[in-house]
Amino acid sequence: MILKTVVTNFVRMKMIFISIIASLALSTCGTGRSQAAAVASVDSFVELDTENLADEPKAVVEWDKTVHDFGDVSVSDGPLSCCFTLTNKGTEAIAIFEVVSSCGCTGVDFPKSKIEPGQSATISATYKNEDGPTAFDKTLTVYISGIRRPVILRLRGVVHPKKQSLSQLYSPERLGDLGLKTRQFNTSNLKQGLSVSETANVANLGKKPLNVTFTDVSPQLKVSVSPNPIPAGKTAQIAFTVDSDPSLYGLNVYKATPVLNGVPAAGSIEVAAWTQENFALWSKEAIEKGAIPAFEMSTVSLGTVKAGAQLSASFPLTNNGKSVLHIFKADPDSPALAAESLPDIGPKGKGKLVFTLDTSSLPEGDNVIMITLTTNSPQRPLINLFVTCVVGQ
Repeated sequence: MILKTVVTNFVRMKMIFISIIASLALSTCGTGRSQAAAVASVDSFVELDTENLADEPKAVVEWDKTVHDFGDVSVSDGPLSCCFTLTNKGTEAIAIFEVVSSCGCTGVDFPKSKIEPGQSATISATYKNEDGPTAFDKTLTVYISGIRRPVILRLRGVVHPKKQSLSQLYSPERLGDLGLKTRQFNTSNLKQGLSVSETANVANLGKKPLNVTFTDVSPQLKVSVSPNPIPAGKTAQIAFTVDSDPSLYGLNVYKATPVLNGVPAAGSIEVAAWTQENFALWSKEAIEKGAIPAFEMSTVSLGTVKAGAQLSASFPLTNNGKSVLHIFKADPDSPALAAESLPDIGPKGKGKLVFTLDTSSLPEGDNVIMITLTTNSPQRPLINLFVTCVVGQ
């Protein structure tokens, strides 16, 4: 699946190359070389124009993928290598300034020369696979001229002591002949106006090819399987894309029911995505005048309470910004807590957020419930609050 990164408020880079490093071959990506995170010399670019951001054209970089899932591998497989290819879809040359690996266990190599409009470049990465049996999820942070925020690439997989059969790996959440490790999938944060994608591995545990389609799909969700049909006894990749919806903020769960060789499965899959405001679409002035919530406390302790009690928790706050504070959504991590009042608060105004707690579903003893607020504040788009209590008999 091709993913598009569209970044507004393009920071125009007037790039004067003192010298151009011999270009790297972009059409190949070797499997062997593992090296420490490489850094392109910023001295190659001598002038940065950050004025009039709102008037600049959009920079468009198209990726063939942003996640590479090695799936299930073994210790004996040795170093694991992959490639990420980007294409400059803009009208001006760009360059990769820097690629930073999240740890020394992952080496990276990338081209140091400029990338003209229409040209592609390849970033290669190698996970050393020296940590023994473990799940890994490593990141590469890519800094590209003309894009204000870095792009995050991910390498992940699960290393086992030895090879395992498909039935051992994919039986936990089996739907007919479709083997899954889980039916609940998560994506990274979703910004309004954009989409977010994720992939996972599945398997055909049957003895004949398995054609997989989907029904009862949430409107914001796209889901597909490749290759399709899945050959008997083989793995495939399931890909999810969640499109933002202006009416949805915070945590939302999207669903789809697999149809296996024409027969609907007995269960569905779920994809969770957290949607927040996209401040890259805001003007510099709007950001500077944005709401700034300041809470008197981040934790409300209700003390010792009786099981089944109905209680209230209040969080006073002040909006120190120059715009109205709007809380799009409050997501408690327990259904025992519900928002009662989430008022808008004007500039320099005061207010309070009120939550109702039903302790009947809480276990005895100490309980800590976290609330995540999704707001329109550029400085504090996500805020965590806590309600604690001790439930007695």
